[in-house]
Amino acid sequence: MDYLWPCHYFWLHCWFQDALLDFKCTRFRPLSLQVPKPLFPIAGVPLIEHHISQLCQLKDLNEIFLMGFYPAEQFAEFIEESRRRYNVKIGYIEESASLGTAGGLVLFKDELLKDDPKALFILNADVCGDLPVSEMVNDLDEKPEAKCLILTTEATRDQSINFGSVVIDQHGKVLHYVDKPTTFVSTHISCGIYLIRASMLQELEKAKNGSTQLWFETDIFPNLASTSAFYAFHTTRWWSQTKTAAAALYANRHYLRLYRESCPERLHHSGAEIVGDVYVDPTAEIDPSSKIGPNVSIGAKAKIGAGVRIRESIILPECVLEEHSIVLHSIIGWRSIVGKWARVEGTPIAPNPNIPFAKLDNKPLFNTDGRLNPSLTILGSDVHVPHEQVILNSVVLPYKDLSASYKNQIIL
Repeated sequence: MDYLWPCHYFWLHCWFQDALLDFKCTRFRPLSLQVPKPLFPIAGVPLIEHHISQLCQLKDLNEIFLMGFYPAEQFAEFIEESRRRYNVKIGYIEESASLGTAGGLVLFKDELLKDDPKALFILNADVCGDLPVSEMVNDLDEKPEAKCLILTTEATRDQSINFGSVVIDQHGKVLHYVDKPTTFVSTHISCGIYLIRASMLQELEKAKNGSTQLWFETDIFPNLASTSAFYAFHTTRWWSQTKTAAAALYANRHYLRLYRESCPERLHHSGAEIVGDVYVDPTAEIDPSSKIGPNVSIGAKAKIGAGVRIRESIILPECVLEEHSIVLHSIIGWRSIVGKWARVEGTPIAPNPNIPFAKLDNKPLFNTDGRLNPSLTILGSDVHVPHEQVILNSVVLPYKDLSASYKNQIIL
């Protein structure tokens, strides 16, 4: 059945579920010191542009709103470029205080409903994946009794308690929802993506009842599960979170794979020796003798010298990798320089491939005994790695001129 919504609003919710704890994106440092996390480039484009690109495949898309704590001017250039590229109205709503994941919908209800939309998409900006947005639209149309459709996926029993746990019957109806339970509830977890009917905003306003904050995860969904109007749409496609800087590299790998499947023209096919999926900005300079890939993104105006080897890494704009340097499982910050014959290497992270439905673990920087957890090597912006030095499993804050090799350290 063809789906026709004459007036859609799709709202990209740029507020994170753990906003009260991490609204400055501390877990994403040092990368978030330069740009807001939603604008961090993954596979060559800002994280939330992947969401916008997928939503713009909907034929009846009307408008996109971004909402967050960040000053509006930080998003002005991105919004203007996205309007031109996708030919869709995009606005930014700045929260002056923490309103919760549903509170902004209530406060700005009149703005969101001004053109009488039939439904709204709500996406948390720190998720990524191959999102079945068209399928969700069709599914909501086939369930007139549904007020809200939540996207779910499956996790392991142990990992499920780190997410919103969803109990679902054989018809897709949500019977129970609990956010980050202390004990096992269900292997079905929330993806942080919701499709709600516009009429539900009136109910959110009643639920807020004068409170400062309103949260889908704790204030809305547990009660909605008892009304027979709450449904889940389950996906087996790739989905993940980008809570930490290391998770960005995992997302980079999968977005490059999606390029290969849906828009291979975005991948780099000539010049240097290319292995697997590689994105190279057209303004980057790549020496033909370098070897790049798999799963590498190289930003604008980067310079890759002779004999350089890059694998499983993100090279941000204006970086310089000098002759015969090696970068493996790392993120190299804006304008950083890696000297000749230097080696920058991290420890690869990925879900356990031997465990069905395993998700990426967003581990903290330090484990319980105070030692640094092995992970990617991340160089902040404007870092200089000298010739013939090794930086291994380390995090380097911006503007550091290193003078030696480092291993398993945070360099402040």
